[in-house]
Amino acid sequence: MFSGFVSAFRTPDLRKKLLLTLGILAVYRLGVAIPTPGVNYENVQLCAASTNTNAAFDILNLFAGGALLHLSIFALGIMPYITASIIVQLLRVLIPRFETLYREGQEGQAKLTQYTRYITVGFAALQSASYVTLARNGQFFPGCAYPVVPDESWQTITMMVLTMTAGTVFVMWLGERITERGVGNGMSLLIFTSIAASFPSNISAIWRSSNGPMNTLLLALLLLVVIAVVVFVEQSQRRIPVQYAKRVVGRRTLGGSSTYIPLKINMAGVIPVIFASSLLTLPVVIAQFSGNDPADWVVWMQNNIADPKAPGHMLLYILLIIFFAYFYTAITFNPDQVADDMKKYGGFIPGIRPGKPTADFLEYVLSRITAAGSIYLAIVALVPMVAFVMMGVSTNIPFGGTSILILVGVGLDTVKRIQSQLEQRHYEGFLK
Repeated sequence: MFSGFVSAFRTPDLRKKLLLTLGILAVYRLGVAIPTPGVNYENVQLCAASTNTNAAFDILNLFAGGALLHLSIFALGIMPYITASIIVQLLRVLIPRFETLYREGQEGQAKLTQYTRYITVGFAALQSASYVTLARNGQFFPGCAYPVVPDESWQTITMMVLTMTAGTVFVMWLGERITERGVGNGMSLLIFTSIAASFPSNISAIWRSSNGPMNTLLLALLLLVVIAVVVFVEQSQRRIPVQYAKRVVGRRTLGGSSTYIPLKINMAGVIPVIFASSLLTLPVVIAQFSGNDPADWVVWMQNNIADPKAPGHMLLYILLIIFFAYFYTAITFNPDQVADDMKKYGGFIPGIRPGKPTADFLEYVLSRITAAGSIYLAIVALVPMVAFVMMGVSTNIPFGGTSILILVGVGLDTVKRIQSQLEQRHYEGFLK
């Protein structure tokens, strides 16, 4: 591992990418610490120290690296962009024009990216206005007597909304720069950085709230087992053999080689968990705007959907993870296109006829693999949460299976990207 890092920094172009990525992540963490103009940061610190934060916003605060409850300029983090990405990908299924743009290649996908940016700005403006309103009403720190936003004039509120919206756009720009010129997926790395920054405080909170050293030891063992399972499954794949027929072109004979199509058990990665977590925050936000005398359906939603301990919340979480696992896999891997490309270059799967039979076989294998992968994601996301409830650990701690999946999944993906670039330059890389 150490020699791999040394080799990476000895390679000039890879060293530039790594330093650029680290520099952008440092800028992001710096912005998390800068409060939004109009916020009394001293009162925010007093409220955070004297009262319990609203558990409904803990998962959003985790994804924002602690910026949300401190109302910093990056309070929204990258979540508006993720929500916009969900909508654009759903529209690809509903609107043929969007699917056509996606198939047009780089130019069409650039237009889809531009639509995603526009939707992100709209979501950022709506969410920033909502969070400013909740902060003024004391929803972030229930029972705190210190005013978080002392000046409630429309000029101050407008400035706060514009600042948070601009902060989200800047975070989106940072993520795109990492993807284009750095190492790894920029949006995933920003979420990884946010969760990693909160990791020590969350582990400390779990330690303090666990009932006795035995529970602490069991929780530690459980987390290690979950991490080991995640690493094992993320590295697992189904290899479908592909044989290329020999072709004579002029005086040369081409083809005749054997290769394989690697299908990961978890083709969607951590995307289904992030999508499901972001959607489950909507009932929480709706419940917060219901006031002191909510309607009956809002009370039911608070007790059965918004509460992480409720069976309805867990069931909906599982269903959303399974749905997004199938959905994201379907839009990222097209069996018909793969079968056509294989047929074009003279490739075939032994025992399977080229063309539609090959596409049907790939779709059959992919559906079975995705079933196992989606169930794995749901189990890993829920096991720590269930263990917290059974052992009496506070469920207000947002760290759990979702955090482990993101940390391990994004970490492995980034290491693999660095390794692939090292191997292109004849180095061994990180993974032996």
